[in-house]
Amino acid sequence: MASRPEPTRARRVLTPLLTVMALLVLWQAVVGVGLVPNFLLPTPVQVVQSLVEDAPLLAGHCATTLAEAAAGLAAGVALGFVFAVLMDRFEGFYLAFEPLMTISQTIPTVAIAPLLVLWLGYGALPKVVLVIISTFFPITVSLASGFRSVDPDVIDLMRTMNASRWQIFWYAKLPAATEQFFSGLKISATYAIVGAVIAEWLGGNVGLGVYMTRVRKSFSYDRMFASIIVISALSLGLMKLVELAQRACMPWKRAERNNNER
Repeated sequence: MASRPEPTRARRVLTPLLTVMALLVLWQAVVGVGLVPNFLLPTPVQVVQSLVEDAPLLAGHCATTLAEAAAGLAAGVALGFVFAVLMDRFEGFYLAFEPLMTISQTIPTVAIAPLLVLWLGYGALPKVVLVIISTFFPITVSLASGFRSVDPDVIDLMRTMNASRWQIFWYAKLPAATEQFFSGLKISATYAIVGAVIAEWLGGNVGLGVYMTRVRKSFSYDRMFASIIVISALSLGLMKLVELAQRACMPWKRAERNNNER
């Protein structure tokens, strides 16, 4: 059976774009003809109007949320890297903390956020801490798995060449874990924004979570949808930055992809 040809770049872009446009038209029609009451579901046009009208206000809240997410993500990546290295270096450390990290992911962040607010106050610190908690696990797991994926024969060969532990880590383990690291970083980037918003829901004076709480209490669902669009845009923007960083750090992957498309 002949293999299915790879879709062109234009098709990969146009297909989801046209699908979204069709869904928006359907959404507008459903609300417009009264199948769903307008006070329960705003139309896309109303959402866009609210997005434009509240753009200056949303920009201020967006800057706060993005700063909290960026600080927490940076700290989460640094902490996850340290833990992954320790788990790779010391088997006892791995056996002790790997189950605990897995169990920690069963605790919903919504349950942790109010405790952090009580312990750390209503400032930016509890938001950053919650983002660290949200982003720490994907980074640690992806890196630890990447370090352990190195071919043992490669390590044995480097040892026969009198390579030090640092050289084995730098030239064998770290390159092997790079792709998995960026996969975990993409997940953490989305978690960072969501974690910051959840923390702002439960305590704070500024941020997209605070904005969403206020408009929800006033039943302004068009503004609620506008804030959701902004949150999605921020998450997609962070993911795109991660992709750009991955291309810069892994140029050979771009070359492989270009060869496959030819």
